[in-house]
Amino acid sequence: MTHGIIAAALAGFGTGLSLIVAIGAQNAFVLRQGVRRHAVLAVVAICAVSDALLIALGVAGVGAFVTAWPAALTAVALAGGTFLIAYGILAARRVLRPTPGAALGTEGAAAGSRRGAVLACLAMTWLNPHVYLDTVLLVGSLASDRGDLRWIFGLGAGLASLVWFAALGYGARLLSGVLARPSAWRVLDGLVAATMVTMGGMLLARA
Repeated sequence: MTHGIIAAALAGFGTGLSLIVAIGAQNAFVLRQGVRRHAVLAVVAICAVSDALLIALGVAGVGAFVTAWPAALTAVALAGGTFLIAYGILAARRVLRPTPGAALGTEGAAAGSRRGAVLACLAMTWLNPHVYLDTVLLVGSLASDRGDLRWIFGLGAGLASLVWFAALGYGARLLSGVLARPSAWRVLDGLVAATMVTMGGMLLARA
């Protein structure tokens, strides 16, 4: 029995990690916040807790309900696609019009800026249909194959999310030396802009 529990947990961990490691809008946002050392704990917590809630819904069988209402995913795709494109445009604007001396001077960020980061993270997480497809539908369906151990599988997937976002958010500080140069920030913002505009366009096209 113990072997089965460990196997289910490891399978869930591996599945969760494989789904979230791919470069996407959410990961790009967490990386940028981590490099700036701005609202990192809040951003990591939002991403990890949101994934845990959605995984729990999937394991509980909500995935079948969501599949029966495709209009809901369409609405989320429209809202999410619009948001990602708008955020990508803002990142592109920073590339074309960089703020002088903005390279790592974020330690004294204002409370309003922190609230903005939290709201952006919430929107980027909950308005992204891929999050629902990966966590609620895919993880939920894979967990159902585990029978009585489905919640252990889900726990492993949730732990993978926590480990990944914590590593991405806090590990990004290792890049602080490289990104102390304004030119490096422009490259990062360029990658963020390209990623988000591309994903936003794909969501709108599918909607």
